[in-house]
Amino acid sequence: MAAMQTPFYLIDKPALRRNMEQIARLREASGAKALLALKCFATWSVFDFMRDYMDGTTSSSLFELRLGHEEFGKETHAYSVAWADHEIDEAVGYADKIIFNSLSQLDRFDNKAAGIARGLRLNPRFSTSGFDLADPARPFSRLGEWDLSRLEQAMDRISGVMIHYNCENRDFDLFDSQLTRIETEFGEILKRLDWVSLGGGIHFTGEGYPIDRLADRLKAFQDRFGVQAYLEPGEASITGTTSLEVSVLDVIDNGKQVAIVDSSIEAHMLDLLIYRETAKLPQSGDHEYQVAGKTCLAGDIFGDARFPQPLQVGDRISIADAAGYTMVKKNWFNGVAMPAIAIREDDGSIRTVREFPYEDYKSSLS
Repeated sequence: MAAMQTPFYLIDKPALRRNMEQIARLREASGAKALLALKCFATWSVFDFMRDYMDGTTSSSLFELRLGHEEFGKETHAYSVAWADHEIDEAVGYADKIIFNSLSQLDRFDNKAAGIARGLRLNPRFSTSGFDLADPARPFSRLGEWDLSRLEQAMDRISGVMIHYNCENRDFDLFDSQLTRIETEFGEILKRLDWVSLGGGIHFTGEGYPIDRLADRLKAFQDRFGVQAYLEPGEASITGTTSLEVSVLDVIDNGKQVAIVDSSIEAHMLDLLIYRETAKLPQSGDHEYQVAGKTCLAGDIFGDARFPQPLQVGDRISIADAAGYTMVKKNWFNGVAMPAIAIREDDGSIRTVREFPYEDYKSSLS
């Protein structure tokens, strides 16, 4: 790895296997199915490995849908906040199930989608999100239907619903109580369906999560309403599996020690900037540095870190937990080179699966 040119995302396959085994354990114990949420992670070079542990993919756009169909296979769920007229025929061709965001979209494409299973997004009007930006139940949310009379108008045309309301929810008791609210308010609807997706955002691969209790709760939910439950793990599938490997380019002292690296939080870990969070940096040692990106954005800062020895130009830094919402959001801001993508195999060997040279930058712009 020392010989590889930074920056690059490094996917650790043994760590990915641990998450996959947890997903397989939950599937077996609960009877629920698990679909990889491509909006979070779509690095298809590991799909051949992940598909042995999961049931398929779920998407948020036509391109994600096509990628899941072509590279992952198995069951393919198609969702979009709004399908365009020129997309719908192609989408139906790739999908096993298509989920409409609104009754009006279902009405518009009723005939076009009649040949596959159809669903509707149900918004329970609450969520676990601590960020207004990501809260699907925020005031005037456009994400899904909640009015029972409108849901009733769809019942003769849909076989299931998708309810996405969790966001990095590590609290099983909160999940349990909120699912009970859904059962109470929408139970008459649920018992007339064949399948219910409970979306993503349940952090069940995290350390200490009571996965057996979750399995029992999901099984009870399915038994009560006679439905097939789906989960859509994105972050839960890949948490703790990937690092962003960077190199120190300069060290400056502006009142505090700042290490400038050959990467960028805005270009390579954008969600951290959006949600004003810091990267998971080394925190061992007496030498403290602010780790900052190389773009001209003043706030291009990964966060504060500690190291056993003073940093020197050329030193490598590993930024942990860099899989979710990174590779799918990387961009060409300032023309900074995109990180390559590499995989560490079970035997410790590392192979580079994708690099992004100047030609990719140029061709993306004209």
